[in-house]
Amino acid sequence: MAIADPDAHRLAVICAQIADAEHGSDVQVFDVGDLLGITEYFVVVSASNRRLVRTLAERIEEKAKAELGRSPLRSEGLSEQQWVLVDFGDVVLHVFLNEIREFYAIERLYADAPKVAWQSA
Repeated sequence: MAIADPDAHRLAVICAQIADAEHGSDVQVFDVGDLLGITEYFVVVSASNRRLVRTLAERIEEKAKAELGRSPLRSEGLSEQQWVLVDFGDVVLHVFLNEIREFYAIERLYADAPKVAWQSA
């Protein structure tokens, strides 16, 4: 299967890898392009505490800028540190506090979206 947008795919994979390296848990990447039409990928990650929610979002933003020259269009939720959304346009990163992720169960909404393998990419 061909990747529709290699740059978006690369960013999504790098976001997932950084989240994993920085102690995020249950990292998943969904190819939502055919379902949503407004973005290509969702990267979803959990954090065990509020400080880690903020740290993950900040580290991913920093490394996306350093490695790919990509900055987010906008970010939301940094001050609350429960659910941070980082919007790169073609990739949207969701960093959840564990209990908030369980409550919203975002994966159920996108159960039809293909998951992207990122560990060996």
